[in-house]
Amino acid sequence: MLSLAQKRAGVPLALVDSAILQTGPGHVRIKVEAVGLNPVDADLVASGNAEWSWPHVPILDAAGVVDAIGDGVTEWRVGDRVAAHGDLRAPGAAAQFAIFRAEVLARIPDGVSFTQAAAVPCAGMTAYQAVHRRLTVRSGQSVLITGATGGVGGFAVQLAAQAGAHVIALASHGHEDVMLLGAAAIIDSRAADAAEQIRAANDGRGLDAIVDAVSSASATRHLAMLRYAGGIACIAGLPDLHAIPSFGISPSVHEISLGAAYSHGEDRHRRDLSIMLTDLLDQVAAGRLVVPIAQVIGLDGIDAALTGMRARHTRGKIVAVI
Repeated sequence: MLSLAQKRAGVPLALVDSAILQTGPGHVRIKVEAVGLNPVDADLVASGNAEWSWPHVPILDAAGVVDAIGDGVTEWRVGDRVAAHGDLRAPGAAAQFAIFRAEVLARIPDGVSFTQAAAVPCAGMTAYQAVHRRLTVRSGQSVLITGATGGVGGFAVQLAAQAGAHVIALASHGHEDVMLLGAAAIIDSRAADAAEQIRAANDGRGLDAIVDAVSSASATRHLAMLRYAGGIACIAGLPDLHAIPSFGISPSVHEISLGAAYSHGEDRHRRDLSIMLTDLLDQVAAGRLVVPIAQVIGLDGIDAALTGMRARHTRGKIVAVI
């Protein structure tokens, strides 16, 4: 089996030939057709994980065809087209074959390519969890999306707009693309008066919700823009609550972490990964959701792509075809 692995954290990835992994109870092996790259992959390759054994194969998101089925698995058959977001503690998907828990898989609908499907899991489900599971965005609400040209931000703009929200997007570039995704207003995050522009775009009122996909500092900076009892979903770091007076706007703060469904969640949380991803892929098939793929590369291009991702030099999704 050809795979991309690293001997230890922080060193370049290299192509290696290794034995095909065996499928255990409750698991499914897929023949990988494409993998989606995400900032979490870049960070893990740089820092490693205490539960990894070396050499380690990275990358969490994959799309492919079911190749083998473990004991106790009844919902999948060899030949099924599937996609998934994996457990960051386990061997990843930058290989010809990969193992996933059966309950997290989602079926890829007809008309959706492996490349499209691989680009959806991490970014799409993170946005879905923020918009629908935590903030429960509704029609008529105002929602600020930061980092709107990124993978999570692009999906969040679309999902919030579909819910009928007034979407205000914040980004340093790609403004026309974000408007096409459904934003009602787009503001340059580099502008000195960005905060004033956000308030003006919402007629001077407080925001109902914020999806912050940038940083803890960004979440802190925008927290005070919420109305009373508004909510913020944090993708890249929690805000400092000392930035606002106690017992004032009384915000709800949500930390979004898909990986915790594996390490701290129950079966129902892991099954919800499948439910969310199935809904997202069905929307792609129906033409209601645009997959913002910026670049398609080969297996041997993953290392350089992750390096660029760590420097935050990318926008949209990068997919590697195996």
